[in-house]
Amino acid sequence: MSGGSHHERALEFMRVSRFFRLGHLPTERPHPETRRLSDWAKTDLPTAVAVLKGIDVQALDTLQRYAHEIDGLARSIEATLGRGRRIFLCGCGATGRLSLSLEFLWRHEHCGDDRVRSFMAGGDVALVHSLEGFEDHRAFGARHLREMGFSDGDLLVSCTEGGETPYVIGATEEAARISSNPPYFLYCNANSELVDSIQRFRRVYDNPKIHKLCLYVGPMALAGSTRMQASTVLQLAVGAALLHSRQPARDLISDFSVKVQETDFSFIADFVEAETSIYLAGDHVHYQVQDYGITVFTDTTERAPTFSLVPFDQLEEKRPQYSLCYVSVTSADNAEDAWLELLNRSPRPLSWPEVDPRTSPEYLYGFDFSVHALDRRRRLIPGKSHHELRIQRSPRGISLRLGGLAHEIEAGSMPDLLQHLLLKQALNIHSTLVMGRMGRYKNNLMTWVSPTNGKLVDRAIRYVRHLLADAGHTGRSYEEIAGQLFVEMERADPGESVVMRTYQALIRESATH
Repeated sequence: MSGGSHHERALEFMRVSRFFRLGHLPTERPHPETRRLSDWAKTDLPTAVAVLKGIDVQALDTLQRYAHEIDGLARSIEATLGRGRRIFLCGCGATGRLSLSLEFLWRHEHCGDDRVRSFMAGGDVALVHSLEGFEDHRAFGARHLREMGFSDGDLLVSCTEGGETPYVIGATEEAARISSNPPYFLYCNANSELVDSIQRFRRVYDNPKIHKLCLYVGPMALAGSTRMQASTVLQLAVGAALLHSRQPARDLISDFSVKVQETDFSFIADFVEAETSIYLAGDHVHYQVQDYGITVFTDTTERAPTFSLVPFDQLEEKRPQYSLCYVSVTSADNAEDAWLELLNRSPRPLSWPEVDPRTSPEYLYGFDFSVHALDRRRRLIPGKSHHELRIQRSPRGISLRLGGLAHEIEAGSMPDLLQHLLLKQALNIHSTLVMGRMGRYKNNLMTWVSPTNGKLVDRAIRYVRHLLADAGHTGRSYEEIAGQLFVEMERADPGESVVMRTYQALIRESATH
């Protein structure tokens, strides 16, 4: 949200809040099977792991319904490439990171071929440091598409978990204007839930020059955490069409669903306990990666806005707080090499200083994820232990090591796309339960969400209202909660729950009346 006093910011939000009231959408609703998730994370990790895995399997099985439409996307991609034109992949937040991941895999499998180009809200730096405010602006998506060099005949494939992200909608509408090749718009809420309530979606829905592909898979395992099931099915759908166009999507999805069901995820419980214990002791974890770097970065980056954690820092100077974990690309000797390894290409910073100085190349290269990052973290944060968690390719699949713990996920015969997705699911379960064990959500509500854009402000207000109702306080209006939320956003320390501060302030106020 923009600057000004908390009162001015609250008024600014209320003027536009109708565009961000999304609590009725399935991707925002609590999942009925995970009401006790925060309790299980602390007292029954095996049950928590099993339930989260089961919801992943349900989402994959539901995706089978859309196999025919995914095959249609594959034909459009093949035809576009056959005409010598290019594929552009666009998203925001989790869907932006999955777009970058798919370009990485394309370039890996096609020797650096640059006919597939990805971009996300905030530019490439948002892969490792969320710039959430960008997603609220349609004009930013359109501008970014043009600056990427999109032209007539090119094909844009856009992903937005909810179907309502202004940035992605802006890019998609601009693609429909520029190119005679109709763009694809993928999302995970039912058309009936979107058409009647989200005007910006209705404009896309009514546009005959845009292909709509709804992949409805129901609520997320953690309410609103679309980094989980929604981004998984979107990455699999677009990945199947882009990387496995000659194989029927139904077969690829079925093969992956069976593999997930057969994979024993029970090992995750021990890793959850170990990583949580490290953080509760005041220490840190350092992920060491190589082959799966982009997937590890996706999960570790997304923890910050989801759970109000300190994001990755640039290792330049002493700070009051540091991120709980950090990541090194083990083959990279410097920051520039780390970015090349991570993206499988040179970065594409936005360079929009008038919008945000963090879009500059200098800011991006200020992040050092090279092999030297661990030593730099040790110097910056003396007196703390830095435990290494190694994730790397092994003959049988994916190897994970943390202290005395070691496990191999059998995936050696799987295509790279499915290996990355299987690791994504394991990491999503792992990080969600680490955060639950640390008290960073209540039941299955993201009560530590960082309200850094319109959608997240609305989400925070809804969660405060839900907590108030549970405590028997049902008289607070949306406007009242919003006003207090902006007060607490100004007062909160980094990494503190604004939702819980707002809830507690309103409870105290009620007690005095």
